[in-house]
Amino acid sequence: MPRFAANLTMMFDELPFLERFAAAAETGFHGVEFLSPYAWPAEKLREQLRANGLTQVLFNLPPGDWDAGERGLACLPDRIAEFGEGLARALDYAAALGCRQLHCMAGIAPAGLPVDVLHRTYVDNLRRATQAAAKAGVNILIEPINHFDMPGYFLNRSDQALRILDEVGADNLLLQYDIYHAQRSEGELAATIARCLPRIGHMQLADNPGRHEPGTGEINYPFLFDHIDRLGYQGWIGCEYRPRAGTLAGLGWLPPRSDLDPRA
Repeated sequence: MPRFAANLTMMFDELPFLERFAAAAETGFHGVEFLSPYAWPAEKLREQLRANGLTQVLFNLPPGDWDAGERGLACLPDRIAEFGEGLARALDYAAALGCRQLHCMAGIAPAGLPVDVLHRTYVDNLRRATQAAAKAGVNILIEPINHFDMPGYFLNRSDQALRILDEVGADNLLLQYDIYHAQRSEGELAATIARCLPRIGHMQLADNPGRHEPGTGEINYPFLFDHIDRLGYQGWIGCEYRPRAGTLAGLGWLPPRSDLDPRA
C-alpha cells in the first residue's frame, strides 16, 4: 500500500504552522509535505521533523510572488536568473531537511509570448535544475495543474508532462501526479495512472468538487487505492486537500491497510 503524507499547508490549518508537525505525528503520519519552507529558518523546520519522527517528503522551489498571483518561474524567459537563485535556495533547504524531491512549478504563461519560447525556457530550466539536483541526490518533479483552479498555468496534462520528461531526458526528472488536478483536466484516472506509473515520483490526492478529503465527491477512491496498490506504486501520496470539517474529523477515508509508517 502506498504511504500517505500530511500536507501541512492545508491540513491542521487551525494550528500555527510549526505546531502542525506534532499534530501530524500524533495522528499517525510519518511523512509531511507543504508548499514552501522559505518563511522559516531551515533549522527550525529540521527541529520539528526530528522531534516528531517525520520525513520531509516534498516541497516546492520558490514560486515567485505567490500573493501577487505568481505560480512558478520555470517557463518565464525574463526570470531565468531568479529561477537559478531559487533553485540553489531550494537545494540548500532540501539538504538541511533531508528532502529528496522538489516540485518545480512551471508558471503562468504570460500573454503575448509564443508558446515555443515558453516551452524552450521551461525545458532549459528543467535541464539546469535536474543537473544541479542530481549532484545532491534529489529528484525534480513537474505537476500538471488544471486550468480551472489555476488559469494560464503552462503545464496542464499528463501527456504534455511526459513529452517534457522525454525531451529533458534526465533520470531524476519525474511526474508529480495529482489525482484531483488530473480528474479536472482529463479524467480516465485508472488508465492514466497505469500509463504514467513508471514516470511517477510522487502522487497527491483530493476529491472533486471542492478539493476536500476522499469520499466527499465524485472520485471513487476505494477503487483507485486498490488499483494503485495492484500496480505496485511504492511512493508517497500527499494529502493535499482542504478538510471539509476539520482535519481529524476528515480522516475516516484512510484505507484500513494504509501504510502511514514507511518503516512498516
